[in-house]
Amino acid sequence: MPKKKSNKALVKKIKVTGGGKLLRRYTKQNHFNSKQTGNLKRKKRKDVEIIGTERKNILKRIVK
Repeated sequence: MPKKKSNKALVKKIKVTGGGKLLRRYTKQNHFNSKQTGNLKRKKRKDVEIIGTERKNILKRIVK
């Protein structure tokens, strides 16, 4: 039986906290940020928690 491999690209993009939460970076941060409001800019500094079915699917691909 071959070893299970984790999806390395996904592992680099997702952070797993001590409590088991999955965090990802907020989207649309790369360019065209000057025209956005201050509220949105501040919101983008924080990571977003992944919940629901997406979380379940990601945990399957991050094999430890």
